[in-house]
Amino acid sequence: MTLTNKLLSPSQICLNQSLTSQEEVFELIGNLAVDAGLASSAVQVAEGLKQRELESTTGFQDGFAIPHTQNQAIKSAGVVIVKNQKGIEWNSLDDKPAQFFIALLIPKEEAGNTHIQALASLSRMLIHKENRKELLYADNEDAILSKIGEALEQ
Repeated sequence: MTLTNKLLSPSQICLNQSLTSQEEVFELIGNLAVDAGLASSAVQVAEGLKQRELESTTGFQDGFAIPHTQNQAIKSAGVVIVKNQKGIEWNSLDDKPAQFFIALLIPKEEAGNTHIQALASLSRMLIHKENRKELLYADNEDAILSKIGEALEQ
C-alpha cells in the first residue's frame, strides 16, 4: 500500500463547498474524518485544528491553507481536502483569502515523523505556482488525488 492510499482516498475530498468561516471548514474536515474512519470525534478534530490555527496561521499563498492537528481523537493518519467556491479570510502569509484546504490529521502517537514528512511534502509541492494552479482548477476528486498523491510519494 502506498503512502497516498494510506493517507488519502476520494471520500476524503470535498469540492464546490459554500463555507463562509474557518469554523465551518474545520467542522466539515472533522465530519469527513469521522466518515472516513480516520477519527472518533468530529468536534475534537475541529477543536484541534482551531487550536493549532491560534498558534500561527496555516494559510499559505494563492488561496491555499494546510490546517493540521495531532490529537487523541485521530485514529489513523490522513489527509482531508476541502475546496471552497469562494475564499475565506485565513490570515494567510500573502494576506489573500484561502479556498483550498489540505488538512493533515495525525494521531498523537505518530506526532513528529509522519506529520513532518507529510507537511514538508505538501509544502514543497505548493511552493510551485503551476501546482497551485493545477489544484485550484481541478474539477474532480481523481485529478486532486493524483496531484496530492505525487507530492506525498516524494
